Amino acid sequence: MRSLRALSSGRDRGAEVARLVERESGSLLNYFLRRTAAAEDAADLLGETLLIVWRRESSIPGDENQSRMWLFGIARKVLSGQRRSTNRRSALTNRLITELTANDRTVTDDVGEGVREVIGLLDEKDQEIIRLVYWDGFTLTEVAQLLHSRPATIRSRHARARTKLRNAFAQHCDPD
Repeated sequence: MRSLRALSSGRDRGAEVARLVERESGSLLNYFLRRTAAAEDAADLLGETLLIVWRRESSIPGDENQSRMWLFGIARKVLSGQRRSTNRRSALTNRLITELTANDRTVTDDVGEGVREVIGLLDEKDQEIIRLVYWDGFTLTEVAQLLHSRPATIRSRHARARTKLRNAFAQHCDPD
């Protein structure tokens, strides 16, 4: 069998990489299936691994056995990265739960359902502007950067949204 390094043209190299991937993808999928809880996760990891293989095709060893080991080395690193991401995400979630349960107040207590309802009357972008400014503490210039808009546009939308909110609160609080 010809080695991968012996090929001179990119087209031939691509064909050899395709054959290598075809030959080993079943084994790689089984590798992931044995190490993950869900078949969907295994399929995602296989896809990520194959993407890396195609990006790094010039690094594939020429020997068939060495190329197989190289593929599994990439698969191992992809799996390791996925596990680290999952662990970080779990740690962040647990920390957030701890902070929320330790704090007697909730966002609903701070804001009140009436305020949420009135803000819900605004269009989606105006709601986000109001939340970013008043709940998250951003300036209008920072909101413009976050929403990829011009500062003048955000200022005018903010002013209109405040007027709408003022009118809505006046109607909401009117005893009639």
